[in-house]
Amino acid sequence: MRAPYFIEIVAANGEVQQRQRIATLPIRLGRGYDNDFILDDAHTAAEHAIIEDDGQGGLLLRDLGSHNGMIHQGKRQLQIALTGNSIVRLGHTLLRVRAADHPVAPEQSDTTMHGWEGTKPALTGLVMIGLSAIFSNWLSDVESFDPISYLQILTYALAAGLVWASIWAVANRLFGQVARFGRHLFIIGCGLVAMEVWELASNMVAYSLSLESLTRYGRHMFIVIVCCMIYFHLCTIKPQHPRRFAVTSVVLAILGSALVLLSNLQLNGRLADELYMSDLPPPVLRLAPDHTTESFFKEGAALKKGVDAERGKGGKGADDDEDGDDDGGDGGDSGSDG
Repeated sequence: MRAPYFIEIVAANGEVQQRQRIATLPIRLGRGYDNDFILDDAHTAAEHAIIEDDGQGGLLLRDLGSHNGMIHQGKRQLQIALTGNSIVRLGHTLLRVRAADHPVAPEQSDTTMHGWEGTKPALTGLVMIGLSAIFSNWLSDVESFDPISYLQILTYALAAGLVWASIWAVANRLFGQVARFGRHLFIIGCGLVAMEVWELASNMVAYSLSLESLTRYGRHMFIVIVCCMIYFHLCTIKPQHPRRFAVTSVVLAILGSALVLLSNLQLNGRLADELYMSDLPPPVLRLAPDHTTESFFKEGAALKKGVDAERGKGGKGADDDEDGDDDGGDGGDSGSDG
């Protein structure tokens, strides 16, 4: 390992937080101001450790009798042979030592859309969040126009979007070095617009073509959209792991759908969200052929036959019970006569 040497303080995710260049060995580490590398950590000693030449061209980290010692690979050790990838914990500080000849990873291709950062995606996301909230309220509004209610809905939607984007921006700052608040806000806006489009389109198609399954299991599509949003949030933070994040999103979608099905079964005794369509668009949109009166009465007759059969089974059991009671009563009378 060739001088100069670079001591790096790394975060738990492996990112370098601080780097210092030191020209010669030995290198003394500790909280004392006479050290070559000062550790701003109350859990380290004034003279905690020293880095020396191991006599074979490598580096050796040696404990100087500190109370908390040195932790490497989960074990406390008195001395550690260092490589360029060795991470050692002194107190609460994670350290790594690399020499000037340490190889670096090849340059990565830049897939970041630098032109779609900052104010532009943020404003676009806010507009989409606001429009989706107003449109959703307008579709469900059956009363006279009240601007205050629309203003409240708009305020709540924008506040929720800003909080959601802020949480992801903080995570992006911690694990991706930059916040990208505008990009996360844009992802939220796209997701909400997709939800509105799906709800409107699925209701119309279900009514037009008698595909009631689109509304009975419509909430699962909302879960898929939310998981897609999470996928793009994660890829914004760490674009190097798209496959890993895709698997995570699929697992979350499966778990969410399973919870919805179990909840419906427990509360309503069925897997579907609803028995019939709750929204009925204008009849002009109806494309599926109407059912004839004859088929309606046939279905009603079949239903009545099944109900009568179930009632007959229940009635037979009740009659048996009554017969038993009568027999018991006769036995009682006979006993009285005796």
